[in-house]
Amino acid sequence: MKLRVPDNIEVLIQGMHPDLRKKVRGSLQTILSEPYCGILPKDELNGLRSFRVSQFRIIYKMSEKHTIDIVAIGPRKEIYKETYRIIAKGKSRILSTDSHRRAQA
Repeated sequence: MKLRVPDNIEVLIQGMHPDLRKKVRGSLQTILSEPYCGILPKDELNGLRSFRVSQFRIIYKMSEKHTIDIVAIGPRKEIYKETYRIIAKGKSRILSTDSHRRAQA
């Protein structure tokens, strides 16, 4: 399996608090080694998986080409609505940096 992390999500990870960044990177390795470890969100997010990292969630999807695509990373409070909005627009984006900063405060 191969893990694809979009540049904008990599920038978000690099800007995280060191402790959270370490947890996220470890979680990405877990997802890579055990792709089915994430839960299946309900309804509109069918086909995606969610992996818990403290109060954050990593939303990802698995493709038939043995690739795991990271779709979004963000606080549990907002990530599911934001992911639905991303999918509805057909784009792969992440929560804004402002949302990320509010979640860490």
